[in-house]
Amino acid sequence: MNILKKLENTEKLTNEEAMSLYNFDLPFLAKFANTIREKKHGKKTYFNINRHINPTNICKDICQFCAYSVSRKNPNPYTMSHEQILDIIEKSAKNNIKEVYIVSAHNPKTGLEWYLGIFKKIKEKFPNIHIKVLTAAEIHFLSQEYNISYEKLIEKIIESGVDSLPGGGAEIFNEQIRKMICGGKVSSDEWIEIHKLWHKSDHKSTASILFGHIETKEHRIEHMIRLRDLQEETNGFNAFIPLLYQRENNYLKVKKLLSEEEFLKTIAIARILLFNIPNIKAYWVTSTMKFALEAQKYGANDLDGMIEKESIQSAAGAKSKNSIHLNSLVDSIKESGFIPVERDSIYNEIKTW
Repeated sequence: MNILKKLENTEKLTNEEAMSLYNFDLPFLAKFANTIREKKHGKKTYFNINRHINPTNICKDICQFCAYSVSRKNPNPYTMSHEQILDIIEKSAKNNIKEVYIVSAHNPKTGLEWYLGIFKKIKEKFPNIHIKVLTAAEIHFLSQEYNISYEKLIEKIIESGVDSLPGGGAEIFNEQIRKMICGGKVSSDEWIEIHKLWHKSDHKSTASILFGHIETKEHRIEHMIRLRDLQEETNGFNAFIPLLYQRENNYLKVKKLLSEEEFLKTIAIARILLFNIPNIKAYWVTSTMKFALEAQKYGANDLDGMIEKESIQSAAGAKSKNSIHLNSLVDSIKESGFIPVERDSIYNEIKTW
């Protein structure tokens, strides 16, 4: 069986071979996914101590899956001041955060300097905190809104103190599906181009997929293979994050949730296909901590972090509005049979618990 030999040797699969993985049973996929996981990380499960901040919910775009931006589903607009953002970080710094993660809506009223200015202020005041901000969708929005090339904008972003980019905005790369769920937003080719340019600037980023909505298994496979090919070219992704769609308070008519088996199969397939991306993050914010820990048995090796407060996914029904306690996270990882390892944003190990 040709595919079996390829799996045993961790060889690159074709699109057709990758699609056939969904036909195998879960224990079969888990075997090969965990072989890759254990070669890379053993029994370690990573997390970091971070703070999420979502500074504005006023958005130029209307994504059908979004419950966060201002619309008739969410009629309460807000935009934080720089002082409010710095005050949040000041308080979080007392909890020894290593990373501040800032993503939000595409607000045409704030101005490019509002974005660049707050990054500079954070870096000046908290030089040891890693700044992970601006999805490729936000970079595309700023580029279009202020008539500035991706290259020049990335240069300005780096000069303002940004350390790495999150993987948001990827959603699903198939353009027909994108037109239905996030028409007008950054295209898949533009998302790829922005991350390629970011990697060429010698900086790391994460990659993501939004799944469990109206996409098909074929769309997921195509998405992951495009990421695999970009990673082969740039080696700039340090993690892949499968984001499970949240169905409350938005415009997509998705009545049936993804089954636990298909969620875990997708995690395992991601680990098998994306053998060249070192980490697979089971993001507890969208999957719940229970399933994120279960996913560690199917190829995932990371959970994200403390979060402290999260607004985007929780607006759509995720139970992630508030932080998880450090001791609770550590204990849960141990009880699941794994070794808790605190990491920084680029996966340097800080402490083994």
